Formats: sequence, C-alpha cells, structure tokens
Amino acid sequence: MDTLPVSCKLLGLLFGVNGELLERQYRNHLSGYMSWNQLSHAEEWVLFEKNIGPYVGIDEVSLSQGELYTILINKEKRGRSGSIIAIIKGTDVRTVTSVLLKLSRRRRFQVREITLDMAPNMEQTARICFPAARRVTDRFHVQKLAYEAVQEMRVKARWEALDEESIQMAHARACGKIYHAPVFENGDSRKQLLARSIYLLYKKESLWTESQRVRAGILFRLFREYPDIKKAYYLSMRLGLIYHQCRHKDVALTRLARWYDEVDKSGFLAFGRVARSIQTHYLEIINFFEKRSTNAASESFNAKIKNFRAQFRGVKDKAFFLYRLTKIYA
Repeated sequence: MDTLPVSCKLLGLLFGVNGELLERQYRNHLSGYMSWNQLSHAEEWVLFEKNIGPYVGIDEVSLSQGELYTILINKEKRGRSGSIIAIIKGTDVRTVTSVLLKLSRRRRFQVREITLDMAPNMEQTARICFPAARRVTDRFHVQKLAYEAVQEMRVKARWEALDEESIQMAHARACGKIYHAPVFENGDSRKQLLARSIYLLYKKESLWTESQRVRAGILFRLFREYPDIKKAYYLSMRLGLIYHQCRHKDVALTRLARWYDEVDKSGFLAFGRVARSIQTHYLEIINFFEKRSTNAASESFNAKIKNFRAQFRGVKDKAFFLYRLTKIYA
C-alpha cells in the first residue's frame, strides 16, 4: 500500500507550529537525508541495483521547469516500493548509459524485456545497457503518431476555413453588409465544425456520442472539400485494429505491411512520416505481439511523480525531492 506524503507546512498548520522551521528540522535532522549514501550525486543520478527485475520500462519525466530526467522502473512492482531502478538527469545517450553501466553486468543481463517509446535515444540506451533484453516499442506511442497525423490534416483544413471566412467578412464589410456565417444542421459553422471534431477523430466510431456522430456525419459528408480527413481517420483506426486483433507476430507483420501499402497509395504526407517511423522501428513494434507488453507502467509512474510534485507545490531542492521520492518508491 502506498504511503501518503504530507508536507511539513501542512503538519505545522494542523499542530500549530512553525511549518518552515519544522521542514528545515525534518530535512537536516529527522529524515536521514544528510546521511543518505547517494546525496553527493543525487541531483545528477540515483541508482538502486537491487530493484532490477526481468521486466523494466524506461521513459522520461520532467521534475521542474521542463528539465527532463530519464527514469528506469521495475514493472513487476506495479508502482509500489521497489519500483525505481534509476533516475538520471537528462536524456543524452552518453550521460544515461554512463550511469546505467554502473549496474553489474549480471544484473543487466537478467533483464528479459524493456518497454520504451519511439525516441532513438531510448532505443540506443536500451540496446547498449540491456543487450539481452527484448525491446518493445509502446503501442500507444505508435497509435498516437497516426492520430496526430489526422489532427494535422484537420488543423490545416480549419486554417483554410478561417482564411475563407475572413475573406468573406472583408467582402461583406466592403459592400456595407453584415456577414452571417452559414451553419450546418447541428448549429456549427465550418470553422466550428473543424474545431469541435478534435475529440471524435481520436475515438472509435462505436464510442462516439450522439452529437459526435452527427458532427462526424457532416464532416465526412463534405467529401468534395475534405476527402482526406475521412480517409485518414479510417487509416488511423485500421492501425489500432491491428494492435487489437492480432495475436501473433507473423500475422501482425503481414497486416502492417498491407497498412503501409495503403498509406503509400493515399499519398498523405503526414501519414508518410508515420509509415517511415514504423518502418524504422518495426522490429521493436512487432515484439509487442509476443507478450502484448506496453509502457503504461512507466507512464503511470510518471503521473505519480507529477502528483507527488504537485502536493509539495513544485520542486525547490531536487536532491531532497528525489530522496523523499525514493524513500517511498525505491
């Protein structure tokens, strides 16, 4: 069961003592922070070799002011004590690997699988530090690329609609008339329709609400003006179906090849970038279909860190923040 962190200022408020003084006393005398064996390098890296397991996840997280740290966790601990293996300042391959290689070779070769996103630095780090591990690209990052390609096309169409409306408004003003934007049966103007379609293009058709169903019907009906958005939406959904339906690597590889051909025939520049990324990482992407492993544990742990940070209203002392974090999760 997770320990619920409480700030010293809150304790001071509850018990009628000086919260700032209590915080200093806790930091310097009561917590054990000053005798922490990792204090000398805590702002740069912390390492807990004993927490390594066969299944790990690697990701990046921001501690404060957008400064990124690489975090390696034991997925079998499910976000509880013993989860943190390493937290390293930065995402540079040389920096991260120099710390992770401090782990014993025997421990590193115990790792059987590592899940990660599509960032080249993560893939290179995993390959150097855990050569015996199967690398698995997180399915949600792959699907997100396809969804973002659809959104890119929607945003482009919205800018075109805004430009068209501005021209019509200027023309009406020049003629001394009041411009009224035409609206569809659901009350949306063209630019509103494109702006409000953002969420429905992320969702499967079966999950649309009634208003989203109506809006999608109007958007897809404008086939002469926006033929690409409908095609792109169903392309992104078919990629999701491959992940949902396939249970074997060979089948998934065949269906991905067919999907790649569809993208190639579509001629969509945004999807061309997605297809090239998938082609570059296809070995790690196909590994998902062995055990259907994702990097959700790392994403969930990142959320825990952000929540922990929010409870203390930010990070003033990074080393002390990491000490408190590792006391709970390492």
